[in-house]
Amino acid sequence: MGLLDYLMFAAQKAAMPLHMTKIAFRSESPATLRKWLESHIGNTATNGEARLTTRYKPKRFEEMIGGSLFWIHQKKIVGRSPIIGFQDNGEGRQWIRLEPKLIAVQPLPRRAHQGWRYLEDADAPADLGDGAEGADEIPAEMLGELANLGLV
Repeated sequence: MGLLDYLMFAAQKAAMPLHMTKIAFRSESPATLRKWLESHIGNTATNGEARLTTRYKPKRFEEMIGGSLFWIHQKKIVGRSPIIGFQDNGEGRQWIRLEPKLIAVQPLPRRAHQGWRYLEDADAPADLGDGAEGADEIPAEMLGELANLGLV
């Protein structure tokens, strides 16, 4: 690999956002997660953004701005919310600032974990496109099986 190839590769890699995964704790379904996220639209107290509290700001937080938080529900990644940024909440913790929407993605098996984990762009599941209308209404387990069969 020549210098020019390396520089092009490095520039492409730098342009790819870093993501994170998090369990959709206390969420009964992707629909209830979506409802919680959308409840922040127009909320002047949060500037219309959804906020999650975490103990520590990620070391790679600058790479994550423009990335997404991928939500895990019932051992599968089911959707993502774009990350706006991170902010100190004034109480010794950090807010993960999110756009208040849930974008459905191709279900991807993921084990449960505490807190959040980094997710490289190359490993992130693709968004469900226009051909997947009504995907929110399909139970996550069934959607996962359909994805395993290559049908969605």
